Amino acid sequence: MSIAIMRKALTGVSGVPVTAYDGRGEVEPRITAKVYERVAAAGIHNIVAAGNTGEFYALTPQEIRIVHEAAVSGVDGKAPVTAAIGRSLREAIGMAKDAAVIGASAVMSHQPVDPFAAPAAQIDYFCNLADASALPLIAYVRADGFAVADIVRLANHGNVAGIKFATTDLMLLSRAIPAASPGGALFVCGLAESWAPTFTAAAARGFTSGLVNVAPKLSLAVHAALEKGDFAAARAIVNKLEPFERMRTKFRNGANVTVVKEAVTYSGLDVGPVRVPGLPQLDQHDREELHRLLQGWEAEGDIQTHSDQPAVKAAG
Repeated sequence: MSIAIMRKALTGVSGVPVTAYDGRGEVEPRITAKVYERVAAAGIHNIVAAGNTGEFYALTPQEIRIVHEAAVSGVDGKAPVTAAIGRSLREAIGMAKDAAVIGASAVMSHQPVDPFAAPAAQIDYFCNLADASALPLIAYVRADGFAVADIVRLANHGNVAGIKFATTDLMLLSRAIPAASPGGALFVCGLAESWAPTFTAAAARGFTSGLVNVAPKLSLAVHAALEKGDFAAARAIVNKLEPFERMRTKFRNGANVTVVKEAVTYSGLDVGPVRVPGLPQLDQHDREELHRLLQGWEAEGDIQTHSDQPAVKAAG
């Protein structure tokens, strides 16, 4: 896929599906592909395989490839598939090469988690990956400490389609966007629907979403409102999402994927628990609270249960 087409896709919603596990805790490619199929069918503009909501760091490199293959199969050409890559630079380059063979449209590099990573050297990591990749690269920037010049150097790289900006350093964002070359990398809100209005006001475009796993209609409604410049409408939907997103932040975000996977299981696809060190399952109180919220959304037509198996309803 050309970098121009990829940048266009990034102006939309970049959905990050969950990874399904079987009863033995192994990646279940059939159910995983079905999750991707459902997200693609909803009309999500860009679909990220093995992102954070897909538990990238809990997967082995071999499992990441299985998820990438399941994503390409499930999406079946309905949207670009952006294959998430990362870890050591050499491993990430290998994953990028595999993604091109599998049929992905682009790659997204997770930011290095090395405790001794230096800001400018992390930009070198992204740029080296972009140099080596046959596919356009999206750089996932989620740490603080970068200078404007660091971000601009990344944005101006010829094979960087976008920067998934996932920090709340809006001063850096608002300074980097106008400083970057026109027609360069697209700056995308990497903090999902809740932050999308604020990032859009700072001239970012598009946003990432884990909510698409269960309520893509709401994600697309936020996007449509922001595209029209209707910030009041966007905020009204974000307020509706607030209990769901707040629940995901529990335990220093340890429940982030747990809430999403519980919601997907509620909707009729049993995707298994989250692997440690994420919170494997919600406790009974939080599970019932989440189910009550989902029942309300279901009654309003915001989510649909899956027909392959009955949804699990809250007790009482």
